[in-house]
Amino acid sequence: MAEQKKKALYIAEKPSVAREFAKALKLHMNSLDGYMESEEAVITWCVGHLVTMSYPEVYGEELKRWSLSTLPFIPEEYRYEVIASSAKQFGIVSGLLNRPDVDTIYVCTDSGREGEYIYRLVEQQAHVTGKTRKRVWIDSQTEEEILRGIREAKDLSAYDDLSAAAYLRAQEDYLMGINFSRVLTLKYGSAIQNYLRAERRPVVAVGRVMTCVLGMVVLREREIRAFDKTPFYRVLGDFMLAGRKIGGEWRAVEGSRYANSPLLYKENGFRKRESAETLISELGGGAPDEKGVCPTSEKAVLIKSEKKTEKKNAPLLYNLAELQNVCSRFFKISPDETLKIAQELYEKKLTTYPRTDARVLSTAVAKEIDHNIRGLCSYPVAAPYAKEVLEKDLWKGLASSRYVNDKQITDHYAIIPTGQGFGSLNTLSATSAKVYELIVRRFLAIFYPPQVFLKLNLELVVNGEHFFAGFKLQQEEGWHALTHCSFFKDKKEEEQAEEKDKKEEEEELVVDPAFLQALSTLKKGAEFDCAGLYIKEGETSPPKRYNSGSLILAMENAGQLIEDEELRAMIKGSGIGTSATRAGILEKLVNNKYLALNKKTQIITPTLIGEMIFDVVRYSIGSLLNPELTASWEVGLSGVADGTVSSEEYRGKLNGFVSKQTEKVKQLENAYQLRRCFDYAAAFYPAGGESKKKRSSGKKG
Repeated sequence: MAEQKKKALYIAEKPSVAREFAKALKLHMNSLDGYMESEEAVITWCVGHLVTMSYPEVYGEELKRWSLSTLPFIPEEYRYEVIASSAKQFGIVSGLLNRPDVDTIYVCTDSGREGEYIYRLVEQQAHVTGKTRKRVWIDSQTEEEILRGIREAKDLSAYDDLSAAAYLRAQEDYLMGINFSRVLTLKYGSAIQNYLRAERRPVVAVGRVMTCVLGMVVLREREIRAFDKTPFYRVLGDFMLAGRKIGGEWRAVEGSRYANSPLLYKENGFRKRESAETLISELGGGAPDEKGVCPTSEKAVLIKSEKKTEKKNAPLLYNLAELQNVCSRFFKISPDETLKIAQELYEKKLTTYPRTDARVLSTAVAKEIDHNIRGLCSYPVAAPYAKEVLEKDLWKGLASSRYVNDKQITDHYAIIPTGQGFGSLNTLSATSAKVYELIVRRFLAIFYPPQVFLKLNLELVVNGEHFFAGFKLQQEEGWHALTHCSFFKDKKEEEQAEEKDKKEEEEELVVDPAFLQALSTLKKGAEFDCAGLYIKEGETSPPKRYNSGSLILAMENAGQLIEDEELRAMIKGSGIGTSATRAGILEKLVNNKYLALNKKTQIITPTLIGEMIFDVVRYSIGSLLNPELTASWEVGLSGVADGTVSSEEYRGKLNGFVSKQTEKVKQLENAYQLRRCFDYAAAFYPAGGESKKKRSSGKKG
């Protein structure tokens, strides 16, 4: 009897990915129920997760009923089960994994912690033994990248540490979710129910990352409520040069009669209008006209003129968080919608892997980046720029630029176009096409020279007091030419989309070259007539509310909120949550009605029950609201993934924390005291729990 021919089995995360592998392998595949097969290979797929962790009642019937006596619940050995809705596909995959003629398994699930977990659970539940297992790790779904991934596939054991981190992350969410949600619901659910006069006792749903994010939003809202606007008054002057007005701002610099005066708000403004009026009077200002301008016969003398060139480089490439932030501002779409679009672009071979925290490229990718650029010559929107980059060899210095750094990359490099997949462009929605254009433009911009400005600063003196004027002129547009997206109807729409915060840049007048030339030839001691002095009132602004994009960025950069310098340095670049999970966490908070999302503006605010949950956690397991704790768990998981922290060490710390905190809450008797917190929050909401009124600070968002 002839020996049965051995076959390789490729297991992908989705049917669409499996089809891309089939195309790349160029095998004559027969489509069967749940898989494809040829003489040489079999290709199958999961449909996301096929296996999940079992509910507590599987461990014992007594755990089905929520009771303080059964908490804390920490299994010695975790149990898993096939998801009922996916049982058929699991049966197919399990059968293929254990087929006698399959000797090598290529794991082709998404290249990340979650993709690793999806496959490992299936293999565990299918009881696979005696097979060679190889891990395919790719950054895009182009044919070349798929074939490279297969060719360079490592033994699956090389990813055992990543797998351990994935299991621990799931166990962590499971333990905290079950123990903390149950104990807080049992202790405080009735108090919340009675306060809200609800028909049913609400579940107090908490989680390691979810509750920390809720805290960030509630604390920001309370900062806004507590904020007292402070008015301030600036003194400005108009000075004449060649028939044109030059605007200057007074500052109480050294030598000013108001230097270090308690009357000042800051060096360029007063606390009271009367003080500003006194200064104008001291500078010879007369009675104000109908526009508030006070005439004066005093001359302004130029004492300093400074001209310099300023260069501004293209921004770093997109990672998922930055892309989500930009799409929230430009298109008013949620982070989850952006992730879906980024995943779609990846699956259609247009872009690289989306779930990345890196904003730079690897040295290896930089060496072959011209392939991506050449491909973009077939994309009409970007073709002129791509051709220029190639013709002028602008790409050749990339490896030594700030856009390439192997140390800043963990699993995947930044999101960039592959230069392929253009056959799918006409299948994209209008928004998806715009997102793709943003990614392409950000990518090509890094090859262009800096944007160059000529800046001129003048310092004038009027009767011993100093006024400052600033001007700038763009001399070379450089990479900024790439920012003029085709989907903006006009320049005004483009400027509105960019939403430039005027406070980020000095209020400078952009002038024409001839006028700037006249300014730059001025000599020290030159005199100007003063066309008038006037007061400009301003006021301090409260913190801005988060929108869906800025909240994702805040999660990514949560280290800024951490006082411990060493831990802050450790989590730099990781933050709380991961690029793959942040959008889902935000969506869950909105679905739980703990946060409210304005779909039109993408502004996020807490709800009444969200604030009540915040206060319950604050006075029971307050550390859950602390980014420092949340980030330290993330650092620990990263340590497990890179082999510097053992699974046993991490699990011991986790079990100890959950057990200690659960026991602490069981002993608390503070439900009555929380009523004062509930009363405070309720004052800002009507009976329905939505925000009572639109405050002006909220509109600034």
